[in-house]
Amino acid sequence: MPFYEKGPVRIHYVESGSGFPLLVIPGGGLNSSQEAWGRAPFNPLETYKKDFHCICPDLRNANPGKSTGPVEVDRPWDSHTDDQLGLMEHLGHREFLVMGFCIGGPMIYNLIKRAPDRVVAAAAMQPSGFRPELPNNFYDNNIKDWGPPLCKKRPEITMAMVHDFLTNMYTRRADFVFTVSRDFIRSMKTPLLIAPDDVPSHPYKVAMEVAGLAPNAEVTIYPWKDTKEHIDEVVAHARRFLKAHEPAKVQT
Repeated sequence: MPFYEKGPVRIHYVESGSGFPLLVIPGGGLNSSQEAWGRAPFNPLETYKKDFHCICPDLRNANPGKSTGPVEVDRPWDSHTDDQLGLMEHLGHREFLVMGFCIGGPMIYNLIKRAPDRVVAAAAMQPSGFRPELPNNFYDNNIKDWGPPLCKKRPEITMAMVHDFLTNMYTRRADFVFTVSRDFIRSMKTPLLIAPDDVPSHPYKVAMEVAGLAPNAEVTIYPWKDTKEHIDEVVAHARRFLKAHEPAKVQT
């Protein structure tokens, strides 16, 4: 099992296929890991292995995964972005595509903010966002489902640290997509595909607001997870979109 290591951080990842690199971020919130594909609408590592070199890391400190590292209380989103950018550098990929599910939406926007010259195009599948009617949704979910198991495995991590981490990640950023502003999305030149959802953690309204603000955005059909035919249509749309934005020298 391959790992990328940098200082105290150890990131487990899996690879499939060949071609232009596609970073894949599973859903599952802070428990984002390979285990999430059993519940996802589709598994890009299988679906796109004939199209791209798919690279999928377990999120740092995801309980079902094998990645570990410090809980960086003061930089929750950026610590994960560090891992993603570092992994792609480690594998020799300066430029890459990215597809993210759920928490992968906010992570995509932070990747583009941090490294706009490296992210060629991005697909945000059922992206997460802030719901004013459920302001504590992400804090409550993670303080229950992520924090306690992590503290049990890692006694150096306390629930007080988890509280501060989640507060900085979600509560103090309680608006829009958490990682960037609406003005940033308006200025973003990176091609973006949005596959909207509408469950408590994946608000349709926010996904469509992003699509309306981003100057180079496309939107899939909605709903799309309700039938196999609709899932297949979105899978094909995402393939066309990502292929269209590959650098020409690697297009086939």
